[in-house]
Amino acid sequence: MGLRRKAREQALQVLYAGEMNGSPAGENLADFGANFSLAPGSEEFTRRLVFGVEEHRERIDGSLAILVKNWKLERITQVDRVILRIAAYEILFEPDIPPAVSINEAIEIAKRFSTAQSGKFINGILDRLQLEGTREEN
Repeated sequence: MGLRRKAREQALQVLYAGEMNGSPAGENLADFGANFSLAPGSEEFTRRLVFGVEEHRERIDGSLAILVKNWKLERITQVDRVILRIAAYEILFEPDIPPAVSINEAIEIAKRFSTAQSGKFINGILDRLQLEGTREEN
């Protein structure tokens, strides 16, 4: 597994903890680091994802809410919602990461941490985001 995949998985765990306990990303990241070792070389990207999703969450959730037709974002499982947020952050705010890479990584992470059906669901939403969304200029 590559360092970026590991960082995405760590970001998923940190952001999921925030979904569960309502605490801010920085606190969850510190707790995660105290209990588990961040994979060497993955720390910077993990932090960038965690704080990027937190900083741009309103924009990310707004973009995703438009794309999940006949659903409310709150009805999506927490794991899938966090995976979507991470990939959406990458697609919208990380110009050095090709959107196809973000989508493929999200699908693979969903297969590992969620259900077999989640990959297809996540792929459909992120593919539409890639086509309809606009990348933020940093």
